[in-house]
Amino acid sequence: MSDGPGALPGGDVTDDLEISRAVVIPAAELQWRFSRSGGPGGQGVNTTDSRVELSIDVRALSILTAAQYERLEIGLGHRLVDGVVTVTASDTRSQLRNRRAARARMAALLRAALLAEPRRRRPTAATKGSHRRRLEAKKQRGHVKNLRRKPEL
Repeated sequence: MSDGPGALPGGDVTDDLEISRAVVIPAAELQWRFSRSGGPGGQGVNTTDSRVELSIDVRALSILTAAQYERLEIGLGHRLVDGVVTVTASDTRSQLRNRRAARARMAALLRAALLAEPRRRRPTAATKGSHRRRLEAKKQRGHVKNLRRKPEL
């Protein structure tokens, strides 16, 4: 990462992506795509590709242990498409600032997924009161339905 006096937070867009001290994704693994951004932008809106998409193929990362990969799979769940996670940024009119924003979002997303412990459901039993109320409601519903029948002769 750049450490000079003009260094920006999040590092240069060509640097490796640091998730934690133990996990650093090489810059070669980052896949960038650029497109025209919607919204206001003046004369340059139709000519500059300022929208940024940053993708990482999580399956191809050799730096992850099996446990880290499982955590990412669980933590990212619905965001993973064929093992690839993608973030976009089109906040500003500058491609460079959008690239920095996308890097920061990706790092935060992966950090949260790696560090979060998967929640386990604690099994609970229904209380006696809830069990009794459920059965009473079923009896009441059955009684209402019986009242709809034609009377027996």
